[in-house]
Amino acid sequence: MRSGGLVGAIVALGMPGLTQASAWPQPKGQGQVIVKYEAMRAEKAFESDGRREPMYAVRVDRSLSSLVEYGLTERLTLQAKAEWQSGRAAFIDYEGRGPVEIGARWQVFEGQGWTLSIYGGYAAAGEGRNAGYADPGQGDEDWELRVMAGQSRGRLFGDAQLARRWRQGLPDEVRADLTLGFHLSNDWTAMGQVFAGQTDTDRGASSAAWVAAELSAVRHLGPWSGQIGWRQTVAGRTTPVAQGPIVAVWRRF
Repeated sequence: MRSGGLVGAIVALGMPGLTQASAWPQPKGQGQVIVKYEAMRAEKAFESDGRREPMYAVRVDRSLSSLVEYGLTERLTLQAKAEWQSGRAAFIDYEGRGPVEIGARWQVFEGQGWTLSIYGGYAAAGEGRNAGYADPGQGDEDWELRVMAGQSRGRLFGDAQLARRWRQGLPDEVRADLTLGFHLSNDWTAMGQVFAGQTDTDRGASSAAWVAAELSAVRHLGPWSGQIGWRQTVAGRTTPVAQGPIVAVWRRF
């Protein structure tokens, strides 16, 4: 597998929420399947003014997701994601299908270690949490347009993304994601990531916002790779102060 495809697999593994892969396309006729488990726990929440305040009850959100990517051409990658969720919070216990998303990304430019891609996707809401700040079951369907830029130089790589998500049943959002990684060896990669977003204001109501940081390590074994890491919400408004482990395994084919 070419180095860009490996970098793309590594970056895609760490993204939370709905499908958010990297700027690098999958090689033509090749793909990957990623299975990821997340277990987030929150005892406090960011209020509308950014203050941390205790929640009425501990909130727990768990998800098991599967992402499939396939290189239809050298520049066009198709992808689909589905997940199963469960959790609890004050007066709420839920379990059911999370959002299902399908989409494609097109590599616009590649050269001297740089890549630039555009992603478009559609998501159908499920019975679980379709947004971290919303109650389970809220939301209907989403459309997303995302611009992704990546740079790979030696053992270092980076990926920056900016997205606009149009939502039915929930406020529209702007998202920004950043990944920095370092190949410690042919078998190990370390990554640091930041995921941020903000909703539009709705008839004067306070918007929700979040900034989460994640550190993780990835082990490569032939066509298999595995990741273990920790994610923490470090700032926000009207959103839980969530933290917890993420574990993922993917198989390239």
